[in-house]
Amino acid sequence: MRTKNGAALLRGLIFFSCMFSFHISGQAAIDPTDGSVMVKMAQSLKVSSAWGWTTATDPCKWQNINCNNNNKVTNINIKDGGVTGSLPANFNDLSALESISFQTNNISGSLPTFKGLSNLQSAYLGNNLFSSVPADFFSGLTNLQVISIDENPFSPWSIPVEIKDLTSLQSFSAYNANIIGEIPAFLGDGTLPSLQTLRLSYNNLSGEIPTSFNGSTSLQVLMLNNQNDGAVSNLGGNIEALGSLTQLTQLWIHVNKFTGPIPEFVSTSLFDLQFRDNEFTGPIPDSLLSLSSLKNISLKNNALQGTYPSFKDGVHADINSSDTTNSFCLSSPGAACDSRINVLLSFAGAVGYPYEFATSWKGNDPCVSWQGVSCANNNITVLNFPGKQLTGSISPALSYLTSVESIILNNNELTGSIPEGLARLPNLKKLDVTNNSLSGTIPLFPSTVQFLKDGNPKLGISSPPDSGSPDGANVTKGTAGNGTDTVSQGSKSKSNLGLIAGAVVGVVAAICIIGTICWFVMKRCRQGSNRVQSPNTVVIHPPRTGSSDRELLKITIAPNGTSTAAGSEVHSRTSSGPSGSDLHVVEAGSMVISIQVLRDVTDNFSENNVLGRGGFGVVYKGELHDGTKIAVKRMEGGVVSSKGLNEFQAEIAVLTKVRHRHLVALLGYCVDGNEKLLVYEYMPQGPLSQHLFDWAQTGLPPLDWKQRLTIALDVARGVEYLHSLAQKSFIHRDLKPSNILLGDDMRAKVSDFGLVKLAPEGKYSVETKLAGTFGYLAPEYAVTGRVTTKVDVFSFGVVLMELITGRRALDETQPEESMHLVTWFRRVYLSRDTFRKAIDPMLGEITDDTFQNICTVAELAGHCTVREPSQRPDMGHAVNVLSPLVEQWKPIDIDGDDCYGIDLDMTLPQALRKWQAFEGSSIMDDDSLRSLDNTMASIPNKPMGFAESFTSADCR
Repeated sequence: MRTKNGAALLRGLIFFSCMFSFHISGQAAIDPTDGSVMVKMAQSLKVSSAWGWTTATDPCKWQNINCNNNNKVTNINIKDGGVTGSLPANFNDLSALESISFQTNNISGSLPTFKGLSNLQSAYLGNNLFSSVPADFFSGLTNLQVISIDENPFSPWSIPVEIKDLTSLQSFSAYNANIIGEIPAFLGDGTLPSLQTLRLSYNNLSGEIPTSFNGSTSLQVLMLNNQNDGAVSNLGGNIEALGSLTQLTQLWIHVNKFTGPIPEFVSTSLFDLQFRDNEFTGPIPDSLLSLSSLKNISLKNNALQGTYPSFKDGVHADINSSDTTNSFCLSSPGAACDSRINVLLSFAGAVGYPYEFATSWKGNDPCVSWQGVSCANNNITVLNFPGKQLTGSISPALSYLTSVESIILNNNELTGSIPEGLARLPNLKKLDVTNNSLSGTIPLFPSTVQFLKDGNPKLGISSPPDSGSPDGANVTKGTAGNGTDTVSQGSKSKSNLGLIAGAVVGVVAAICIIGTICWFVMKRCRQGSNRVQSPNTVVIHPPRTGSSDRELLKITIAPNGTSTAAGSEVHSRTSSGPSGSDLHVVEAGSMVISIQVLRDVTDNFSENNVLGRGGFGVVYKGELHDGTKIAVKRMEGGVVSSKGLNEFQAEIAVLTKVRHRHLVALLGYCVDGNEKLLVYEYMPQGPLSQHLFDWAQTGLPPLDWKQRLTIALDVARGVEYLHSLAQKSFIHRDLKPSNILLGDDMRAKVSDFGLVKLAPEGKYSVETKLAGTFGYLAPEYAVTGRVTTKVDVFSFGVVLMELITGRRALDETQPEESMHLVTWFRRVYLSRDTFRKAIDPMLGEITDDTFQNICTVAELAGHCTVREPSQRPDMGHAVNVLSPLVEQWKPIDIDGDDCYGIDLDMTLPQALRKWQAFEGSSIMDDDSLRSLDNTMASIPNKPMGFAESFTSADCR
């Protein structure tokens, strides 16, 4: 003990003598605490003698050491120095330390704790021989931005929770560092708002990627590849959360056990994606195929399905046509799959694209050894998937397989409802969904279908009505001993009630009769009015089975809001085409139209009848045999992908649930082989865009301000209906002038519902794939992919700006600073004079009243396009702002002579007799009138005028 103490004392004397020598030489000495640490480090590390790390010199003068003005160590850089040995335990006493670079040496032993190094900004410790990481290593590193501890033979350790306090952290690199456990949620939920790089490859991580990763708005580089050093990985699950990373540029997750589909990515900066050697299933997302920033992608050794991917030129794709691990239907890039495969993939997608299906569903013919699929005469007849542990829902796409006879889905974990379309499958004989967790109403299956549903306790159960006291229930409050009093009070109450009831009945009878007269009078007066009524809806019913298309195409005129499905006629489910192919149906009531009818009315889809072209396909004008004009949207054959089918189904699903005078009505649809068509009411004046931007080229007159205002109000009312007045709330997601159609009266209707999203109930927003048109996209939607009804409000605000200025939302012919309408509009609106010059010159001379009117609309447009969605108004407010500008109601004096000479100051019997004399008929006989006379005699004689009802007391 004495020897050890003596040695320690000797070292201390040597150190202080060194410090003293620094002072007597006239040089400032290192801080004593830092000097102690540096001397110990010089003793425990073996460094090059050329560095001058000796106790005879000031450590601030040592090579590779920097100190601040207070003579405290701030930087140590000994990277690639061939250094061996270990670091001193009190290393964290270097309190001013800002950066250390120890990488690529052979330093061993345990890492010393870095606890409390609050000035440390970067620490590079990789490629050494450190053996362990102290539990408190990351505590108090409040300014740490970069930490690299790669390639060290640590004993197993987990990512500590203290890291979540490192709010300045930008890069955390710890690959091949023997990390175990699950990935902490705080690495991706926004807790570390500056984290851009996360490298955790070649570790022993397990579990799944936390769903919280969809909350990161800063992460750019994520590397999780090769867990368990390429052995059987325990890191898997789906990667849906990664699709929401808006800044992602590089993603390495290869050689793991990730499953499910590759999500649509919202980031437009991705250049390097490594997916190989996992268990991914499902089709390649369209967003990846068109991603302009993509340079490298690996996909081999998965179980991917659908169309063989065709990437843009310049993309290095690690996949080739000889790849036998994936399950693409064909080996030619971009070659479309058999339409039945698209349906089966939709079914698989609704249950998460099971790996078992993907590995057995190979080739382009589902009738050749596809698990669970049986065929007869090359038609799918049986879908047999019992006890497969399927989770998710039953896809409505199964309604396309009209040849199917049996669907067996028992003993799974399916949720949701049974699609209505299954009840319309013409050949279905058996549907077994026993022992699942299905709910909702049960479709009405024909008696020929064996429907097995036991083991679904919530299936077919409607919500119970609100409970309340039954009618006539007599609730008496009292206690034993006062029953007589209760009965007595009840008797008195009944007596009083009888007197009151008699008086009330008389008054109510008089009021009802007055109301009846007023209703008839007002109805008669209104008949002479020229007020425009709500337009009727043309509904096309399909031909009956066994009849020719030409003979039995039926047109029904139904008022807006009428459900057409309930009253539709029985329709054929067999195509009349020469091939005899099945006519597929979706859940849309009886609105199927045969392909032959549509060929007939469009002159076989003649180019002379083309109304327009879009991403979906071509729209043709058609004319029925009674002269009714229709618009037929025909999907291009090459668009018949999963995405195309989804949009096709979405449009049908939405337009069969909503009906409004300012929404374009769906009249019917047709699916025949690869032919997919939608039939709409015809809007003769076409899209708003051609009247607003292309009027000169098309020979149309420019819109005046009143027309523009009316169009804006029509659109606002249509979108308000979608958001809050329909049975369910919908989000359009693609509101723009080309999707606003005009009739001959220049009244507007919103169209194109392929991207409509059902608005969530009880949630602020819903996450979805990015869709829509740049220039009209709300910023929060473009960045996060999450939508609320406020994304439509933003788009509507952009449309208002276009109506005011006549400029497009995104005009690349303009200088860069004014290319984007919203930012330019906000700038010019700051000045009254500048704003007046920004108004569309095609509006002609602007009066002061009109200018004030335009300013009101401009202010509304500004509110609609604010950055924060919570600060935007709803569409109801937009309607309230625009309505007074378009149609101002004013009360008028009613001349009694105008309404059959009835004087509203007459008594009721007098008014009745005079009105009957005009009408030439009687709704009351003389006895009734005499009875009314007697009743009125018992009531104080008051005239029928309305003045008394609206006294100042009532107004108060």
